[in-house]
Amino acid sequence: MGVTAALHQHCMVDGDRQWEGTMDHGLKFSDPAKYSRVLRRAHELVISGVPRPEIPEPLADSWRRSMALGISPDQHSPRHLHEVSEVLELRREHRLQLVMPALRELLADESGDGRHLLVLTDAGGEILWRVGSPRVLGRADQLEFSEGADWSEAGIGTNAISEVLVTGRPVQLFSAEHLVRTHHEWACTAAPIRDPLTGKLLGVLDVSGPLESLTADTLRMVRCAVSMAEMLLATPDGGRPAGASGSVGRPAQSAVERPTAAVASLELLGDRPAAVFRDGSRVPLTLRRAEILALLDSRTQGWSAEELAYELHGDAGIAASIRTEMFRVRSLLGDAVASNPYRLVAGLAGCSDAGRVLRLLREGRVAEALDAYRAPLLSRSGTMAVQLLRDRLDLALGAAVRSSGDAGLISRWLSTAMGSADSAAVEALGRLAGRRDE
Repeated sequence: MGVTAALHQHCMVDGDRQWEGTMDHGLKFSDPAKYSRVLRRAHELVISGVPRPEIPEPLADSWRRSMALGISPDQHSPRHLHEVSEVLELRREHRLQLVMPALRELLADESGDGRHLLVLTDAGGEILWRVGSPRVLGRADQLEFSEGADWSEAGIGTNAISEVLVTGRPVQLFSAEHLVRTHHEWACTAAPIRDPLTGKLLGVLDVSGPLESLTADTLRMVRCAVSMAEMLLATPDGGRPAGASGSVGRPAQSAVERPTAAVASLELLGDRPAAVFRDGSRVPLTLRRAEILALLDSRTQGWSAEELAYELHGDAGIAASIRTEMFRVRSLLGDAVASNPYRLVAGLAGCSDAGRVLRLLREGRVAEALDAYRAPLLSRSGTMAVQLLRDRLDLALGAAVRSSGDAGLISRWLSTAMGSADSAAVEALGRLAGRRDE
């Protein structure tokens, strides 16, 4: 992993107390404040010339190079190479313009409670793009971590972006592994993006945020995003969708090729979920993607990545993994799914076969609803959230059938897999049969 993987046994003095043993790297995730305190003590000693095992030698070398270039640990402002208005022009001529929409879709969190910042630099470390919530953008502004700033060693000293530029490898820096003290409240994960044909460095992808925003999955997600970007750059026209026209400087319509036909409906009942397009084509869905779409179909106000992660995986859910899956869903279905929050677009919400059953029930068309309810919702899914939606359908249709007073409808309902265990329907049918015998 990053340079922190080189940390090993250490002794540290804390007042009159001697600490000995092996540094617990898991504290980065379980107790980031404690891990930060350990690194900050080591930072002060190394800066004063006392080597510490908490700070591996390659990282200390980077600190020394940075200070030799005139960067102070107390420095606040990075070097600024361009004004924001000039950066807008630089973007238009940069190849990474073609993949920025896909990276934004996969990694950015612009929701009100978003905790991390997505940053994309050029090959020299100048920030060209940054995306995040207003809260995290405000914190980044305090560090001048903004478009046009130089995040190389010469620009602001040792950080994850500068380490990628030096080593050519993915890097993760936590708290006081940064040279500049005002960066000690941040955790940063960065990786190089290269031209897939020439191997030439095109830029650096960085995900940064307050210490508590770092997860055990962050480095894997950044690597995954880089792989995706390089795969898109290797496609015809360097990542533009097939049929897109214009020069490299013109913003691409999308970094992912979208389906040309709009989605007409979703088939979520039974064990073969699929998306049906308006041209009549039918695209099968994996069970996980179908589960996500079933949740989207159930709530018009949408879901955050964190909410979907909890609904599908419980406490072990990771929002970043949901964003990866949502990127794939949106690549498959085009503009059928909106983001921030994730939701089906107007006109598609409720247009699944399951949604049609509920709509017919609301309109009082019970017989048609029973005809439309051909199989249980995602019958292969064992996810609790889907089971609750499945139960909702059963309860709604069962109640409507029983209230209809139609013995034929109740008999049909009891003959289905969904209604076969409805004891209340059996009783209702019995009462109707008794009335006929009177």
